[in-house]
Amino acid sequence: MFKFLLSLLIFIKINGYSQKKDSILYNLEENIEIKDEYQRKKYENIDKLINELNQHIHEEGQTKVYEDYISLFKEYQSFRCDSAYYYIEKAKTISRKEKNTLKLSKAKIKESFILMSSGLFSQALDTLNSIDFEILPNKLKYEYHSVKARTYFDWADYISYNRYSYDYINKGNNNLEKALLYTKPNTNEYWSIESLRLLKAQDWKGAEKAFETWINHHDIPKENYAIALSSLAHVYDENGFEKKNFQYLALAAIEDLKNSTKETVALRNLAQELFKVGDLKKAYKYIAIAMDDATFYNARHRKVELSNILPIIEKAQMHKTEEQNSLLQKIIVVLSILGVLIVISLIIIFKQLKAIKLSRKVLAHSNYQLKELNEHLREVDSIKQEYIAYFLKISSDFIYKIDQIQKSTFQKIKAKKPEELLTVLKKYSVKKARAHLFQQFDEVFLKLFPTFLEDFYDLFPESERTQLKTDKSLNNELRIFALYRLGVQDSNQVAAFLELSVATVYSYKTRVKNKSNFKDNFEEKIMDIKQF
Repeated sequence: MFKFLLSLLIFIKINGYSQKKDSILYNLEENIEIKDEYQRKKYENIDKLINELNQHIHEEGQTKVYEDYISLFKEYQSFRCDSAYYYIEKAKTISRKEKNTLKLSKAKIKESFILMSSGLFSQALDTLNSIDFEILPNKLKYEYHSVKARTYFDWADYISYNRYSYDYINKGNNNLEKALLYTKPNTNEYWSIESLRLLKAQDWKGAEKAFETWINHHDIPKENYAIALSSLAHVYDENGFEKKNFQYLALAAIEDLKNSTKETVALRNLAQELFKVGDLKKAYKYIAIAMDDATFYNARHRKVELSNILPIIEKAQMHKTEEQNSLLQKIIVVLSILGVLIVISLIIIFKQLKAIKLSRKVLAHSNYQLKELNEHLREVDSIKQEYIAYFLKISSDFIYKIDQIQKSTFQKIKAKKPEELLTVLKKYSVKKARAHLFQQFDEVFLKLFPTFLEDFYDLFPESERTQLKTDKSLNNELRIFALYRLGVQDSNQVAAFLELSVATVYSYKTRVKNKSNFKDNFEEKIMDIKQF
């Protein structure tokens, strides 16, 4: 009882928190749904720049071509690392041909940014150190120290806490101080550096004021807006404003989606916050999207960071599944005496739970197969949910019927009316109950696999195809392969469920396979039938 009350209190707390974040999450979900549209627009902008580049290549002079390469770099710098690097190399080539040291230095600073963003921190610093700093104008000096500072900070985050990280943080802070010297007060550049400087100095109140001033009173460039929102979220978290932290992380993630920014941490941090409050479904969804983005961008350090978080969420999901498994086992003990129908339903559920557990173990050890396993887990999860609901309904109906029989029996016995008792008992037909079970099984299965019949018939030549009376029921031959598609592939279990002999089940399977176009791999074709 105590455990039940404790679980109820935790649920109420999580549910209350969920209501606060529902609106912002709904907005985020809407943007996730159309993220492909944002990416399409991104490619349209890139195509437009490439067309301009192709026109300028045939004109005299290389100035416009150089600027076109820089523009293409900017479009790609937070979208796709390899493409950004390609165009900045092109810009460097033109600079060398023109022997223009200033243009080359500008390109190298941008090259350092992309090296840093992809996790090549040492190479980024080597590139920056190859620049003749003294020839740079103030704007490039600001950019030089800004990129160098972030390189040290990202490197420190990547290696986590060890003897080198503090040295990198100090070097990053030192470069922020230098970058401030080349900015004008109360400008975007100034607040970009000053707010980050206060954050890294752990002056949380000062950082909060600086970021709020920057966000609320300046027209921040789109490439910096999500960074500012995400950083302010971190500051709010340190200042104890849990709700604001969540809100600004979600806003930052939305901005990243709108700009098709792939080199980002907002969605990853938001997934961690959702994990803390127990929203494992969304946490897993967002961390998977973050991993896809990091892979698309080819940010090595981001993929490593996400690989460290992913098993933690997976472990929590497995623990939650094990708790559900434990609860179901207790239900089995209590309800097993109610009959064969309930036992068969539980076998189906446990086979699906076993498949989920096995899939998640494989997923934890193989990030390479992440997408394939995710698709499988989504299918298994939907099957599990449908059949849990199906199991609970028939269990409730069966208990109700037993209760009615019991009450009626007690009344007839007390009234000493054995003939009426026999009449009551004869009302309940096992045959009708089994037919009802098959009808419910057919409805649930065809809801999960709406194209099953059409896909099944496609496995046979036209002359061998048969049609059912309706599209909402199956015959025993189809049920055998429907169970096989769900993972129930033991002939003894299938025979028990369908109230057939094992020999009959084997005969049905052999006869159907022999009529098909795929005698050697018929079962594989059945398993290839998609859920939706």
